[in-house]
Amino acid sequence: MDFFQPEDWPRAPGFSWAVAASGRQVFVAGQIGRDHASGALVTGGFGAQATQALANIARVLDAAGAGPEHIAHMNWYVTDIAAYKAAGREIGAGYKAHIGRHFPSMTMLQVGALLDPDAMVEIDCIAVVPE
Repeated sequence: MDFFQPEDWPRAPGFSWAVAASGRQVFVAGQIGRDHASGALVTGGFGAQATQALANIARVLDAAGAGPEHIAHMNWYVTDIAAYKAAGREIGAGYKAHIGRHFPSMTMLQVGALLDPDAMVEIDCIAVVPE
């Protein structure tokens, strides 16, 4: 993977401005903060749900023969940007625990609702595994 930073732009906070990759593409469906062992959303608020969603992404990637280091792009769908910002430290710790120090390109959107009415965040991604 190659990561790109325009010379005259400030460094992106926690993501890359652009990523180029070649290989087998893995498209991971949107993951919410559901504990698949119990089938329930985790408790503890936005940070806990985001951390569980990231853990779920790591599990799906592993099942596909990929890892977090192969993520080229992530989309974050949140129901409340203010809640996302307030949970920043917890999200950062969860990101580091499940994705590591890998910073793909990202998009974040605030949406009116998610399919599960109690979900606060949904994350999907595209990974590229080298041939």
